[in-house]
Amino acid sequence: METQEMKHTIKVIAFDADDTLWSNEPFFQEVERKYTELLSEYGNPKEISVELFKTEMENLECLGYGAKAFTISMVETALRVSERKVSADKIQQIILLGKSLLQMPIELLSGVEETLKALKEQGRYRLVVATKGDLLDQERKLHRSGLTSYFDHIEIMSDKTEKEYTRLLQILQVAPEEFMMIGNSLKSDIQPVLAIGGYGVHIPFEVMWQHEVVDTFAHPRLKQMKSLVELMDWL
Repeated sequence: METQEMKHTIKVIAFDADDTLWSNEPFFQEVERKYTELLSEYGNPKEISVELFKTEMENLECLGYGAKAFTISMVETALRVSERKVSADKIQQIILLGKSLLQMPIELLSGVEETLKALKEQGRYRLVVATKGDLLDQERKLHRSGLTSYFDHIEIMSDKTEKEYTRLLQILQVAPEEFMMIGNSLKSDIQPVLAIGGYGVHIPFEVMWQHEVVDTFAHPRLKQMKSLVELMDWL
């Protein structure tokens, strides 16, 4: 890895939010578990989950990511697997399950606040949140996290693509080699940034949404860490 060069050129450090700053996917998985229980008369949990994921992928282009898109996909899947026989009461319960994701507690991951505080006090880098999902939901989660004051810029993207990251660099007025992205997803946080010439720090999370799963790989501009706690020692 070009470690020394990387440390000298970085001006902006960007952080993914969900499952990088705070826990997110476990709440979605718990809602999905309750959802498959609710629909148990129409299939076993694995079958219902497969159908739900299929619906999510079909809806991705028009609905994007986040709790609201997930809720619509749950309702649509319930109607399909039940051949429209699912009761209004169960549809109501599904909607409430989806809404619970908009109120989920914000549980900061280990070392997050300490690391952000240390970076802010050091003053060497501009700190950015670069996350994807529903605008209102992500804004509310950031506010509830109590972390907003650490960041110089917040970017909520509809998706994380090379084009979106290039646009972010233009907004920040930095070159790719001055930008480092930290996140739990190799697919959306790391690969597009490496592709445009930036740097990446991958910190895996305990669980991963299957849409984000890709094989691990080595890259000269990629650093693997087990926890954000390691960042300050490495920098």
